[in-house]
Amino acid sequence: MSELGTMERLKVWARNLKRDVIALWLAARDPRVPWYAKALSAAVAAYALSPIDLIPDFIPILGYLDDLLIVPFGIWAAVKLIPEPIMADLRAKALEHRKPTSKAGLAAVVFIWLAAIALTVWFFGLMERW
Repeated sequence: MSELGTMERLKVWARNLKRDVIALWLAARDPRVPWYAKALSAAVAAYALSPIDLIPDFIPILGYLDDLLIVPFGIWAAVKLIPEPIMADLRAKALEHRKPTSKAGLAAVVFIWLAAIALTVWFFGLMERW
C-alpha cells in the first residue's frame, strides 16, 4: 500500500516538473518576469526541452544525474525567482500548451560537446609534443 502511494507521488511530481518546464519556457518570454529570472528560466527550459542531454543517459550514474538532480534543482531555483502570482498564471497557461522543443538547448549541448572534443584533441596534441 505504501509503495503505491509512493509511485503516485512520484507520478504527480514528474507531471508537475513537466508543467513547470513549460511554465519556465513561457516565463522566459513574459514581460512581467524579472530579467534574471528570465535568464535562468530560459537556460533551464532550453536544457530540459533539448532533445539530447549534456551527459548521455547510457553513461552509468552520471547519465541520470542531470535528469534526477540538475534539472529539478534548476527548475526549483528558477521558480523561486518568479513572483508567486505570476508563476501561478504561467502554470495555468502551461497546462494549455503542448510540450515545445528547444533548438537553442540542442545547439548549446552540441556546442559544448564539440568544444569538449576540440579541447581534448588540442590537449592530447600538446601532450605529444612534450
